[in-house]
Amino acid sequence: MPRRPNMSKQTRLLLETMLEEPLTWRHGYEISKGTGLKAGTLYPLLMRLADLGYLASKWKQPDQPGRPPRHVYRLTGNGIELAREVAQENAKVPTGGKYALVPS
Repeated sequence: MPRRPNMSKQTRLLLETMLEEPLTWRHGYEISKGTGLKAGTLYPLLMRLADLGYLASKWKQPDQPGRPPRHVYRLTGNGIELAREVAQENAKVPTGGKYALVPS
């Protein structure tokens, strides 16, 4: 299994978003809309996760003539496993109650 990437909040968000439809090829703009991440954050994450083997990527030819090809992404088997781990970890993080951050 490839090394586990840095689990920043943005990486976790991206993985959980991709897990919603893990085998669907999606282009960056669609992923950006789903995550709310800006291109300067999203594309380096996509490239890093693809380099580590958690995302597959390919060029998709346009549906309409005259449009450029687009790079599309989807989770690999290892990516699905990692995204499920991240989702489980996130489910365990308390968001309120006695664990809420209290100003000092």
